[in-house]
Amino acid sequence: MNNKIDTPLRGLRSFMILWSTQMLSALGSEMTRFALIIWSYQQEGSALTTALLSVCSYAPYVVMSIFAGALSDRWSKKAILLASDSVAAVCTVLVLLLLRADGLAIWHLYALNIVSGLMNTVQQPAADLAVSLLVPKEQYQRVSGMRSFSNALVSLLAPALATAVLTLAGLQAVLMADLLTFAAAFCALLFFVRIPRLQTADGQQESVLRAAAAGLRYLKTNRGILDLIFFLAAINFVASIYQAALPAMLLSRPGGGEAALGILNAVTGGALLIGSVLASALPAPKSRVRVICNTLLLSMSTENFCLALGQSLPVWCVGAALGWLCIPVMNANLDVVLRSRIPIAMQGRVFSARNTLQFFTIPVGYLLGGILVDRVFEPFMARQSAQSFWTAVFGAEKGAGAALLFFVIAVLGVLVCIAFRKDPHIWALEK
Repeated sequence: MNNKIDTPLRGLRSFMILWSTQMLSALGSEMTRFALIIWSYQQEGSALTTALLSVCSYAPYVVMSIFAGALSDRWSKKAILLASDSVAAVCTVLVLLLLRADGLAIWHLYALNIVSGLMNTVQQPAADLAVSLLVPKEQYQRVSGMRSFSNALVSLLAPALATAVLTLAGLQAVLMADLLTFAAAFCALLFFVRIPRLQTADGQQESVLRAAAAGLRYLKTNRGILDLIFFLAAINFVASIYQAALPAMLLSRPGGGEAALGILNAVTGGALLIGSVLASALPAPKSRVRVICNTLLLSMSTENFCLALGQSLPVWCVGAALGWLCIPVMNANLDVVLRSRIPIAMQGRVFSARNTLQFFTIPVGYLLGGILVDRVFEPFMARQSAQSFWTAVFGAEKGAGAALLFFVIAVLGVLVCIAFRKDPHIWALEK
């Protein structure tokens, strides 16, 4: 009887250690990411420059993810997580050394982000599969809410902490904080977390190409999951354009600046924090698909319109709160749908295929967003007279073009949600 009680407790204990320490490490990484976005925009004053940082991170991740399932299934999940975190730490050390030598350039960040993106290729499916191995099935929704909670807490704290440390001690101090949080998470994972091995002989013997093909075949024969992934891919495309345009608008417009960008990110984190608590506490809904569709429609129909039409930080913050509040609830229900319907022995391969199909739109959106801001919408707004309709609605100063772009993607996001809401294959997942 003791074994029956002790086994799930041991698994949950390992998950709690992994979850809490990886959250700490993610906080340090996010502080560095936020500080480097500000640094890069200050160097060039270009939305495309900052957007390319994310393009370099996501492009290798998207291209190689489809092959990562075989490696994720074959290798030790713990070894993958330790190696990936170590490479990220080495990249941070290189940035710190270049900064101290007064030799840090934008292209250095691009190159290091490519390396980090490659490591994330195997880290992400390994982390997802590790959760399935450590957590009882009946705890999936609660654990998904906890993961959303940690992501939200990081989003809430990182901008404020990064801005404070950046102002008081400079970029080097932010990088040192990142390395300290990495060290804590690395030691905890190395000495205190045991991740069970996946008992799938077939997955261990498959070649990389066959594993990738197996993941794609599974999605092809499960049309509801495939269409749901395409739905998320379309949403990611809109969201990545938003992410590319946001720093350009907030760092340029009156009432904006570094503090405004930090406050808006903190509000986003606060909304995610509340939403993650709801995701953990709410009972299982009658229709998870309905929750996914409705929460995404709410997100797409609020924040972008507020950013486009609002002229002050309070309005932008209201939009951010409405846009991100229900995202953890959506993620929790999506997570349950995928983990419950995909056999655990297939999850590494299927999640890798999903990562390629669902996230390939992110670097495209970032790149397109940066180009649209710098080459299309900002020049368009700069040509408008003070009496024009466009100036009256979106303003005349730099950043007005980004506001116009937010209006365009707001409409696009609503149309995407309406279109996929009518997909019968997605609704068939309820059966």
